[in-house]
Amino acid sequence: MNIIEINKRIKQRPPFQMIERVLELEAGQSAKGIKNVSVNEPYFAGHFPEAPIMPGVLITEACAQLCSLVIEPEKSNDPDKIFVLLKIKDFKFIKPVIPGDTLVIDVKKTLDSSGLYEFGAVVKAGEQLKAKGTLMFTAVSKDDIYGG
Repeated sequence: MNIIEINKRIKQRPPFQMIERVLELEAGQSAKGIKNVSVNEPYFAGHFPEAPIMPGVLITEACAQLCSLVIEPEKSNDPDKIFVLLKIKDFKFIKPVIPGDTLVIDVKKTLDSSGLYEFGAVVKAGEQLKAKGTLMFTAVSKDDIYGG
Protein backbone atom coordinates (compact mmCIF):
# COMPACT_ATOMS: atom_id res chain seq x y z
CA MET A 1 0.00 0.00 0.00
CA ASN A 2 1.55 3.30 -1.05
CA ILE A 3 0.99 6.79 0.36
CA ILE A 4 -2.00 7.48 -1.95
CA GLU A 5 -3.77 4.29 -0.80
CA ILE A 6 -2.94 5.03 2.84
CA ASN A 7 -4.43 8.53 2.53
CA LYS A 8 -7.74 7.00 1.47
CA ARG A 9 -7.89 5.06 4.73
CA ILE A 10 -6.45 7.23 7.52
CA LYS A 11 -7.44 10.70 8.65
CA GLN A 12 -3.98 12.07 9.57
CA ARG A 13 -2.08 14.24 7.10
CA PRO A 14 1.44 15.70 7.05
CA PRO A 15 3.13 16.85 9.12
CA PHE A 16 1.33 14.46 11.49
CA GLN A 17 0.96 11.49 9.14
CA MET A 18 3.56 8.94 10.18
CA ILE A 19 2.94 5.83 8.05
CA GLU A 20 4.36 6.18 4.54
CA ARG A 21 4.12 2.62 3.20
CA VAL A 22 2.35 -0.57 4.22
CA LEU A 23 4.26 -3.75 3.42
CA GLU A 24 1.72 -6.23 4.77
CA LEU A 25 -1.89 -5.88 5.83
CA GLU A 26 -4.19 -8.60 7.08
CA ALA A 27 -7.49 -6.78 7.67
CA GLY A 28 -8.64 -7.14 11.24
CA GLN A 29 -5.44 -8.90 12.33
CA SER A 30 -2.03 -7.32 11.65
CA ALA A 31 0.10 -4.99 9.56
CA LYS A 32 3.70 -4.10 8.82
CA GLY A 33 4.48 -0.51 7.83
CA ILE A 34 7.32 1.91 7.20
CA LYS A 35 8.18 5.30 8.66
CA ASN A 36 11.24 6.97 7.14
CA VAL A 37 12.77 9.34 9.68
CA SER A 38 14.11 12.49 8.01
CA VAL A 39 16.24 15.19 9.58
CA ASN A 40 13.81 17.69 7.97
CA GLU A 41 10.94 16.74 10.27
CA PRO A 42 9.90 19.83 12.26
CA TYR A 43 10.22 18.34 15.74
CA PHE A 44 13.98 17.81 15.32
CA ALA A 45 14.49 21.60 15.49
CA GLY A 46 13.75 21.44 19.20
CA HIS A 47 14.21 17.74 20.12
CA PHE A 48 17.21 18.09 20.33
CA PRO A 49 19.12 20.48 18.00
CA GLU A 50 22.57 19.07 18.81
CA ALA A 51 21.47 15.43 19.12
CA PRO A 52 18.16 14.84 17.26
CA ILE A 53 15.98 12.07 18.69
CA MET A 54 12.45 11.25 17.54
CA PRO A 55 10.06 11.82 20.47
CA GLY A 56 8.63 8.63 21.94
CA VAL A 57 5.12 10.00 21.68
CA LEU A 58 5.55 10.22 17.88
CA ILE A 59 6.88 6.66 17.69
CA THR A 60 3.75 5.61 19.57
CA GLU A 61 1.62 7.67 17.17
CA ALA A 62 3.18 5.92 14.18
CA CYS A 63 2.20 2.59 15.73
CA ALA A 64 -1.33 3.87 16.41
CA GLN A 65 -1.76 5.02 12.80
CA LEU A 66 -0.74 1.59 11.54
CA CYS A 67 -3.20 -0.03 13.97
CA SER A 68 -5.96 2.13 12.53
CA LEU A 69 -5.36 0.53 9.14
CA VAL A 70 -5.85 -2.94 10.64
CA ILE A 71 -9.28 -2.24 12.11
CA GLU A 72 -11.82 -3.52 9.60
CA PRO A 73 -12.88 -0.82 7.08
CA GLU A 74 -16.58 -1.27 7.83
CA LYS A 75 -15.83 -0.43 11.47
CA SER A 76 -13.57 2.53 10.71
CA ASN A 77 -15.56 4.18 7.91
CA ASP A 78 -18.54 5.33 10.00
CA PRO A 79 -18.44 9.14 9.46
CA ASP A 80 -20.03 9.78 12.88
CA LYS A 81 -17.36 7.85 14.81
CA ILE A 82 -13.66 8.20 15.29
CA PHE A 83 -11.23 5.66 16.73
CA VAL A 84 -9.22 7.07 19.59
CA LEU A 85 -6.25 5.81 21.53
CA LEU A 86 -7.60 4.75 24.88
CA LYS A 87 -4.55 3.35 26.63
CA ILE A 88 -0.81 2.90 26.18
CA LYS A 89 0.56 -0.06 28.14
CA ASP A 90 4.13 -1.02 28.88
CA PHE A 91 5.63 0.92 25.99
CA LYS A 92 9.41 0.72 26.17
CA PHE A 93 11.84 2.77 24.13
CA ILE A 94 14.89 0.54 23.81
CA LYS A 95 17.15 2.58 21.50
CA PRO A 96 16.78 6.18 20.29
CA VAL A 97 15.25 6.75 16.86
CA ILE A 98 17.41 9.19 14.91
CA PRO A 99 17.33 10.86 11.48
CA GLY A 100 18.12 8.36 8.75
CA ASP A 101 16.40 5.45 10.49
CA THR A 102 13.81 3.52 8.50
CA LEU A 103 11.34 2.23 11.05
CA VAL A 104 9.65 -1.06 10.32
CA ILE A 105 6.58 -1.25 12.53
CA ASP A 106 4.72 -4.50 13.18
CA VAL A 107 1.31 -4.45 14.86
CA LYS A 108 -0.82 -7.45 15.77
CA LYS A 109 -4.33 -7.38 17.21
CA THR A 110 -4.46 -9.21 20.55
CA LEU A 111 -7.99 -8.25 21.67
CA ASP A 112 -11.28 -7.44 19.91
CA SER A 113 -14.05 -7.33 22.49
CA SER A 114 -17.04 -5.07 23.15
CA GLY A 115 -15.70 -2.22 21.06
CA LEU A 116 -12.17 -2.43 22.48
CA TYR A 117 -9.20 -3.22 20.25
CA GLU A 118 -5.77 -4.01 21.65
CA PHE A 119 -2.57 -4.33 19.62
CA GLY A 120 0.97 -5.41 20.34
CA ALA A 121 3.50 -3.20 18.52
CA VAL A 122 7.18 -3.73 17.72
CA VAL A 123 9.36 -1.04 16.13
CA LYS A 124 12.72 -1.89 14.53
CA ALA A 125 15.33 -0.15 12.39
CA GLY A 126 17.11 -2.92 10.52
CA GLU A 127 17.56 -5.70 13.07
CA GLN A 128 17.78 -3.25 15.98
CA LEU A 129 14.77 -3.16 18.31
CA LYS A 130 13.81 0.47 18.93
CA ALA A 131 10.52 0.24 20.84
CA LYS A 132 7.68 -2.09 21.79
CA GLY A 133 4.43 -1.99 23.71
CA THR A 134 0.66 -2.34 23.69
CA LEU A 135 -1.99 0.11 22.47
CA MET A 136 -5.76 0.02 23.11
CA PHE A 137 -8.42 1.78 21.01
CA THR A 138 -12.14 2.36 21.05
CA ALA A 139 -14.60 4.14 18.77
CA VAL A 140 -16.40 7.21 20.06
CA SER A 141 -19.04 9.42 18.56
CA LYS A 142 -17.80 12.74 17.22
CA ASP A 143 -20.75 14.32 19.07
CA ASP A 144 -19.36 12.98 22.34
CA ILE A 145 -16.03 14.65 21.58
CA TYR A 146 -17.19 17.93 20.07
CA GLY A 147 -20.59 18.32 21.70
CA GLY A 148 -22.50 18.38 18.40
